[in-house]
Amino acid sequence: MLTDVEIRALKPSSKAYKRGDEKGLFLLVQPTGTLIWRLKYHFHGVERTLSFGHYPEVTLKRAREKRDEARAMLAEGIDPIADKREKALKAAIAAATTFSVVADEFIEKMQHEGKSPATIKKARWFRDALHGSIGRRPIAEVTPHELLDTLKRVERRGHHESAQRIRAFAGRVFRYAIATLRTDRNPADVLRGALVVPRVKHHAAILEPTAVGALLRAIDGYSGRPETKIALQLLPHLFLRPGELRKAEWSEIDFGAAIWRIPGERMKMKQPHVVPLSSQSLRMLKALREIGNAGNFLFPAFHTSQRPMCENTLNASLRRLGYSKNEMTSHGFRAVASTLLNESGLWHPDAIERALAHQDRDHVRSAYHRGTHWAERVRMAQWWSDYLDDLRKGGEVLVFRRLG
Repeated sequence: MLTDVEIRALKPSSKAYKRGDEKGLFLLVQPTGTLIWRLKYHFHGVERTLSFGHYPEVTLKRAREKRDEARAMLAEGIDPIADKREKALKAAIAAATTFSVVADEFIEKMQHEGKSPATIKKARWFRDALHGSIGRRPIAEVTPHELLDTLKRVERRGHHESAQRIRAFAGRVFRYAIATLRTDRNPADVLRGALVVPRVKHHAAILEPTAVGALLRAIDGYSGRPETKIALQLLPHLFLRPGELRKAEWSEIDFGAAIWRIPGERMKMKQPHVVPLSSQSLRMLKALREIGNAGNFLFPAFHTSQRPMCENTLNASLRRLGYSKNEMTSHGFRAVASTLLNESGLWHPDAIERALAHQDRDHVRSAYHRGTHWAERVRMAQWWSDYLDDLRKGGEVLVFRRLG
């Protein structure tokens, strides 16, 4: 058996030579003076040699431990060299399969599935938020503790909603990794309930009929771009989200049928939506067409007809009219319609929900309601526009019974 004193006394020769320990373990002394631990063994009658590393980095004690571990494998019918190669391959795959690599694949999959540019942009932001902490870690090795530490740092900055959304994104990436056999666990699922749940922030909206009338009159006095003014005038009548309005294209408007067909890719729920147009809405759309802007967009950007109006334009215009972000937002017109239509008691709640393009989770029920409530939606659209006109003119205000 070798001793450390004997090993340190070994001198290189012109040719490599061996110095044995026991049970197949030996040191290979290279002409350069390098000392390499090796184990000679037989597997299925074939002589093989396994390397354990260099002395003194691998000590005599550790070399013997490695020898004993290899001999235990042989007793189990496992080839130590094959096992070493398999572990090295798994380590290489794990090192190349980091969280950020898998996240990039997942985002690319989202793009192929037709997710909106805004959704893709947010996903990349979430990926970047995680990159500095777990992005370079093999995804199969990321622990709940690591992810929680990252999320808590976001939360401590007061960004409670961002922390929740980052956790949700991480969960989707881990589920994708499980489906593609890169890991077998989802640390984000373990963290459900670990973060502060932010209070729901509703879009500011004016809900008192008299105040709504004053707002409509203020919009009529808007002195900015004509296209922006018409967009502000249309928004209360159509129940649409601001993004659905400002990205509108002329090909979607059917003046003869008095309808507006919005393709699914522009809708939040990714389902096509048809909007009945009141006579007031048609009149405003015709006035907009007479402006004669080039391009496909109803509301082109200020400097180019190739892009729609900026997403901040409508809210900025409300600020110009003197309404703060805590009083009214462009999205708040949907709350105005929902609240006052429901309080009127004249219309079926499902018809109002369909007008707002709120998707029913039951697809059969959703298709049924889409058909049965169309005629009611057409009548409701005209009634609503007439009611808004009455408010705008400062006429008699109908008093509805507050529900609940």
